[in-house]
Amino acid sequence: MSISENIKKYSAELPENITLVAISKTKPIEDLVEAYEAGQRQFGENKIQEMTEKWEKLPKDIEWHMVGHVQRNKVKYMAPYVSLIHAVDSLKLLKEINKEADKNERSIDCLLQIKIAEEDSKYGISSEEAKEILDSEKFKSLNNVKVKGLMGMATFTEDETQVKKEFEHLKSVFDDFKETYSNMNILSMGMSGDYKIALDCGSNMVRIGSDIFGERNY
Repeated sequence: MSISENIKKYSAELPENITLVAISKTKPIEDLVEAYEAGQRQFGENKIQEMTEKWEKLPKDIEWHMVGHVQRNKVKYMAPYVSLIHAVDSLKLLKEINKEADKNERSIDCLLQIKIAEEDSKYGISSEEAKEILDSEKFKSLNNVKVKGLMGMATFTEDETQVKKEFEHLKSVFDDFKETYSNMNILSMGMSGDYKIALDCGSNMVRIGSDIFGERNY
């Protein structure tokens, strides 16, 4: 199937309250244009430089999602335009995002990445560490950054029971946070291989790459 057919398939399949982020990292501009022309407006990238180059060339009604690990010294390059930063894992990073958002006279939405997978390679913080950040006076003084929800990546495994357990854990953390923190409304979990389990567990934002654009050329 073509990219545009894949976009239309997901648009038809996903409930209205679910946001589809098309993960377009390493893909050429033409592929993003095809997805855009099929109606896709949210795109996810994992390298700030590549995302910025695409932002400069593509229509300005696209919402850009930074889904990769963020280096603080590169925040300034995406601060003028980024819509949502998924993988925030420290107060230091939030302070940097706030500083650069302030320079651009805007507010930037973020998600805290909670570590739910058993693999060491996955980034993220515990729910306790996330609470420490959100309860801190320093965070409360940041006027140009908003934590709008949580993000998590399940263990890369064929064991669907384990994946489901990890997603259910994150959903329970999210529900707990929602009662305490007023801005919380996004739960970003689920990718090409496990998004159906994530939806069953309560995700309202899925990150789909290879199922839309085909396998990636690293």
